[in-house]
Amino acid sequence: MSDSEFPFVQFMREDFDPVAELGRIRAEHAVFPMKIPGDQTVHLVTRWEDVRGVLGDHERFSNDFAGISGLGSNQEDPGGLGFRDPPEHTRLRKYLTPEFTMRRLRRLEPRIEAMVEEHLDRIEAKGPPADLVEDFALPIPSLVVCELLGVPYEERADFVRISKDRFDLSAGPEASLQAINDAMAYLVDLVARERRDPGEGLLGQLLREHGDDLDDRTLASMSDGLLTGGHDTSTSMLALGALWLMRHPEQAAKVREVDGYVTDVVEELLRYMTVVQVAFPRFAREDLELHGVPIKKGEMVLCSLTGANRDPSLGPDMDEVRPGRETARSHLAFGHGIHRCIGAPLAQMEMRIAFPALLRRFPDLHVSGEVPFRELAIVYGVKELPVAW
Repeated sequence: MSDSEFPFVQFMREDFDPVAELGRIRAEHAVFPMKIPGDQTVHLVTRWEDVRGVLGDHERFSNDFAGISGLGSNQEDPGGLGFRDPPEHTRLRKYLTPEFTMRRLRRLEPRIEAMVEEHLDRIEAKGPPADLVEDFALPIPSLVVCELLGVPYEERADFVRISKDRFDLSAGPEASLQAINDAMAYLVDLVARERRDPGEGLLGQLLREHGDDLDDRTLASMSDGLLTGGHDTSTSMLALGALWLMRHPEQAAKVREVDGYVTDVVEELLRYMTVVQVAFPRFAREDLELHGVPIKKGEMVLCSLTGANRDPSLGPDMDEVRPGRETARSHLAFGHGIHRCIGAPLAQMEMRIAFPALLRRFPDLHVSGEVPFRELAIVYGVKELPVAW
């Protein structure tokens, strides 16, 4: 197997499953060098232990894409915490961490429940068929981020539209880039307004407690990172999870009828789906070796979260969904180490609320047409999910 034979294998799937080539790479290569355009070498890591090791080693691996590539300081990067290294990453994350404890997030739980019920009401009123992506999985995460940040109610429709457009590549990369710029411009303006009159959302809270330490651009960038990390990923998990449950009616019945069972299902589906297929790229801070493979300073290491979460070393039948398996909570769907997704508890809460509510409202929900999956996607998912009841 040459180092350029499968340059995109980490982004490819067949239905829910990673392509067989990824499993062969994992079995045969601890580190798999790949050539990408520009004759650059990228090192793919696919095994659970190795992926966990790289993601947890910020001393030897950097997330600072802008600094490594020479594109500018990470202070200018709009990607939130994911592209920042300590000490800047440590400084900024400490402001957010208290806002994502379960105690703080529970105040959002009634609002998330209300949002879910409101969208189910609309689906039911419109009648079958429905597109579960457009009508359910897509708007709810955007509105949750609105509620979290404190976006005014009268501006939420526009915020949802901008959120959707930035992840929609069907109109071309220019349109997506424009939507990203629009989102940042909106967030900078929102932060400026919140600074003058802090509200009850996360932005208002941060400004009241740390306003002298955080400038408007930094706060907007942090907010944009929460949107980037919590919108498309949650949309994909809601849609893919609903699809899997419709294909497995016995599991759907248990989620619908057995209190608390959804918690085990959510954790196992997070592992099994691993919608974020690769972690943020890491760059070697120095010349080093992984399993005897030389990696030069500045070269990129890509960690396949999909490969790691299906690693047979975690247990038997990792290509199957088994709610309640002992290793389910060892999954890397949210990453690992200092860059583990800070919004993980919120995403888990959304799913624990949404799946039972959906299945109780429509006990006979079923797929009513072809389901097109994304191709070569960093965040895996379905383009639409036609359903009826």
